[in-house]
Amino acid sequence: MRRYLIKYKWPLGGLALSVVITGLFFSWNSLTISSESKAELPKMNYPASNFSGENCEGSGNRPLAVMVSSDPEARPLSAIGQADLVFEMPVTPNGVTRMMAVFQCEQPAEIGSVRSAREDFIPLALGINAVYAHFGGEKTALEELNGGVIDNIDGLKYDGTIYYRKSGIPRPHNSFTSYALVKQSMITNQYEWKNSNRTPQYPHTDPARTLGVQAGPTLYTNLTQFKVSWQYDRVNNSYLRTRGGRIELDRNTNQTVAAKNIVVMNTTWSPISKDYLRVKTVGGGTIKLYQNGEVVDGTWEKKDDKAKLIFYDVNHKELKFVPGPIWVEIAI
Repeated sequence: MRRYLIKYKWPLGGLALSVVITGLFFSWNSLTISSESKAELPKMNYPASNFSGENCEGSGNRPLAVMVSSDPEARPLSAIGQADLVFEMPVTPNGVTRMMAVFQCEQPAEIGSVRSAREDFIPLALGINAVYAHFGGEKTALEELNGGVIDNIDGLKYDGTIYYRKSGIPRPHNSFTSYALVKQSMITNQYEWKNSNRTPQYPHTDPARTLGVQAGPTLYTNLTQFKVSWQYDRVNNSYLRTRGGRIELDRNTNQTVAAKNIVVMNTTWSPISKDYLRVKTVGGGTIKLYQNGEVVDGTWEKKDDKAKLIFYDVNHKELKFVPGPIWVEIAI
């Protein structure tokens, strides 16, 4: 992560002293900052993120997990490309998806749009000891959250303070926040906001490996606008995201959303109403891990709500990730 040193220039004519018969006069020119004089500081040896494995100043922070909209009305999303870890899964029987973006390295100036909680995501947030940010939620999820199952910051309680509305975006897709605002609420609520030993770290491997040519995964739903496809970029050894047939951009950076690792996590679901479904995120199943232009078969395991979600190879050895963002695509 880059840091810049701003150098100051004092004009030679900044302080002038003139003596005349009637008195003493001073003139003072204001301080000016030259953008041309910025110099990059030496790279700091920060610890690695618990998720992306990249060295960063924010690695000492407790992870922040934010529920993010997936609906076309909310696109392009803010900060979705700045997350260390993202979980995406269907939340309705017809294939509407939702995401939970986890931030540790980056501290985005805007995150959103922020949407409601779903019970399936809560164990995923618990397993990484995150603070869970959301705007309302499905009935059962809200009962758990209001009961204190996890440190959480609900937009229903902080609308207009920690969460703000943006004009030009239809409700309920117009709620946004920032890392700084959520951190403020964490401190006010006396939530632990520094990292702790309870936060598991995913192992990482040397990124300098032979690169394959295996394409990234495509995930289909009943709705074309929610179809996700990851294209492998061999030059940058990254996977580039498209959704609904369009390149997915991050509103904050105007860059294509990219990841170094894509996990397709296979599981099951059950209906709970005509509008909602329950996805199994505790238990186990099969996976495919896409990295380095290759695909690896394996399994996933999460023993209980608070346990770490672990990814294994076919020999039941924990898989290692290439340093960089991880996306977990939960397929049903």
